[in-house]
Amino acid sequence: MAADNKQTPEPPHALTRREAMLQLLRVGGVAVGAAGAAVWLSKHSSRPVPALAEQARRDHRTGAEPNLPHLTVVQGGEPRALVQRALEDLGGIRRFVSRQDVVVIKPNIAWDRTPEQAANTNPEVVAEVVRQCWQAGAKRVIVTDVSCNEPRRCFQRSGIQAAARAEGAEVVLPDPELFREVDLGGVVLKSWSIFTPFLEADKIINLPIAKHHELTGVTLGMKNWYGILGGQRNRLHQQIHQSLADLASFMLPTVTLLDAYRILVRNGPTGGNLEDVSLKKTMVAGTDPVALDAYVAKAWWNLDPEHLPYLQMAAARGLGTVDFEKLPVKFSQLG
Repeated sequence: MAADNKQTPEPPHALTRREAMLQLLRVGGVAVGAAGAAVWLSKHSSRPVPALAEQARRDHRTGAEPNLPHLTVVQGGEPRALVQRALEDLGGIRRFVSRQDVVVIKPNIAWDRTPEQAANTNPEVVAEVVRQCWQAGAKRVIVTDVSCNEPRRCFQRSGIQAAARAEGAEVVLPDPELFREVDLGGVVLKSWSIFTPFLEADKIINLPIAKHHELTGVTLGMKNWYGILGGQRNRLHQQIHQSLADLASFMLPTVTLLDAYRILVRNGPTGGNLEDVSLKKTMVAGTDPVALDAYVAKAWWNLDPEHLPYLQMAAARGLGTVDFEKLPVKFSQLG
């Protein structure tokens, strides 16, 4: 009798926690399976240093809470709803902002682009964060950035100036008189001029947008700190990864909310072509800036930390972990 040559089919590959996390982010706003997966995851050449340069690391970090996630991913909603749920998942705005705080909100307002072109942070994201800060009892709420293109056009055309002012924020354009020389104590960034609102805040909220970048591959949370610098910051591109690690060591935010309502998937950071924009309707937020950048870079651009030396440098300095799958993460689906 002939032997039976039929082979028993192999069982389907079981997703690792890392693979499941990446898959959830990649599906964008698609709701199918998100709730079940969330349950599964819950289980299983520097400038000379002037003699009078100020030296002070800006550490605005919030203490870890054992019962709260370090990262949250919210999908499927409009910008304001995404902000609301992300902050709720992280413990609420009062975890980060206290009464009488001076809060500086740092969106990306670098480019003379409209919201639809996804080169700047979505204005409704900015407006909702402003509103949340007032709810927490903030004394002042300031929205600012040091633009690459002409600032007045960037602030106006991005929609951020009008949206932030409508919620009562102070919108501060980069005035050359409002920069101060600071010793950042970095490897590449020794002494540099810093825009003073970032030096005088009680709390700093980082509001980057997820984009492709021609030099670093992506521009996410840490790259957004270029917008605190004055001077000829394009000089730093020759050692861009080291300069990013230096900036991340100097400016430690209270919380980061990464705007991924629309993302610029290629031809960044300036964009301009709507064909380069992908609608994701997503917010990724958290208190570990290294993990946040590592997660989003891998999920949407398939970039590992080996391709992003600044992440490895930041992790080596104790600023966070590139092993995002080891952190407590919460997934929420709206709509």
